[in-house]
Amino acid sequence: MAFSAQRALLLLPLLLCAGFGFLSGSHGAAEGPGYVTVSAASFTPGTTCIATELVAPRRNGTPSLAVLRLTHRHGPCAPARTSSLESPSIADTLRADQRRAEYILRRVSGRAAQQQLSGSKAAAAATMPANWGYDIGTLNYVVTVSVGTPGVPQTMEVDTGSDLSWVQCTPCAAPSCYAQKDPLFDPTQSTSYAAVPCGGADCARLGIYAYDCSGAQCGYVVSYGDGSNTTGVYSSDVLSLTATDAVPGFLFGCGHAQSGTFKGIDGLLGLGRQDLSLVEQTLGVYGGVFSYCLPTKPSTTGYLTLGGAPAGFATTQLLSSPSAPTYYVVMLTGISVGGKQLSVPASAFAGGTVVDTGTVVTRLPPTAYAALRSAFRSGMAPYGYPAAPPTGILDTCYNLTGYGAVTMPSVALAFSGGATVTLSGDGILLSGCLAFAATGGDGDMAILGNVQQRSMEVRIDDTSVGFKPNSC
Repeated sequence: MAFSAQRALLLLPLLLCAGFGFLSGSHGAAEGPGYVTVSAASFTPGTTCIATELVAPRRNGTPSLAVLRLTHRHGPCAPARTSSLESPSIADTLRADQRRAEYILRRVSGRAAQQQLSGSKAAAAATMPANWGYDIGTLNYVVTVSVGTPGVPQTMEVDTGSDLSWVQCTPCAAPSCYAQKDPLFDPTQSTSYAAVPCGGADCARLGIYAYDCSGAQCGYVVSYGDGSNTTGVYSSDVLSLTATDAVPGFLFGCGHAQSGTFKGIDGLLGLGRQDLSLVEQTLGVYGGVFSYCLPTKPSTTGYLTLGGAPAGFATTQLLSSPSAPTYYVVMLTGISVGGKQLSVPASAFAGGTVVDTGTVVTRLPPTAYAALRSAFRSGMAPYGYPAAPPTGILDTCYNLTGYGAVTMPSVALAFSGGATVTLSGDGILLSGCLAFAATGGDGDMAILGNVQQRSMEVRIDDTSVGFKPNSC
């Protein structure tokens, strides 16, 4: 897609101001200059859950954080029903990931030639543990919350690329509803439940999600990029994040008909930038701030936090995308491999980068990916690792069978404002393959996937995105 001169002029100050602060994000690694050495066992899913204790510290007199555990959907740390599901193959995961990435890029680049990125617009805090899951056909993460009075536990996928939250509700017989971990939420058993009426302000705010409001109750529908969808009644009830942190009058979809690739989960928790999301609905309490730390593999845990102070984060400016306002967009400005900055023109990155928990591998403009691949292959060559066939969209793969440790060139991502993130070893390789892929054209939007976000805390507020390494 052609890179517009207008967009180049708008974004050039951001690109020129970018610097290289250094954050070492290696996880359990022994590093040499420009290289990282990790145990080969770190790439293998463990069979025993190594759970991080969730604590609720007080920061500068603010209320305690509410902590929700974040775990992998198919590992030993996952809720019982989801962990019993058959784990998808890497090929299936990458196919689903490609569908999600293409969907995001269609939304943000349909009018990319005219698209302009601009800067977007301290409080209590709630932290929730997060689990690594399989969201809408891709690797994603889940937390367990409660809905209603009395509260009904619900295991929900966490998605920064969605706004509207929903759970499956009765009545909903198969095949309209799929099997899930917990009992279906029954709105008739909750004393605090209310269906949103047609004609009211809350129903009007559904916008493109409004559906079938001919009766007294406001209907909703959400269709996802892989063809999955949910339909039901837009509703209000208490959402309990933890035993001490609740959101009264939380607006969500009470789903009575779902189809597609959902399995095992009870619903989806939307963390996007629009009015319907959990972040925006709790703006008055948590100030529109949230952070998450994605676990490195299925046998470890992470967390999701609402609120909190920005201490210790390297930050970059949060931008807005008028054609896709749900997404969190930043400006990637450069890449280093083995400690050396790649020669990639600034114009290649000018479309911005979506920070997305639901996309698995990072997508880069073709010129940037080609330079990364070439430098990484050169850095790996002296170690003599046997080449392996490509795996789906991943074209730089190695057979690491029999190796006790793996040494690879470091990879660092630089963002506008001086934030630089050096990836951990498990943020570079996925199943023995370089966990990056090319997409679109130079100047189009890139996507920062969840493999590259592992083990670091990512904090988002209304003006910035911050990164803190070695946080889970």
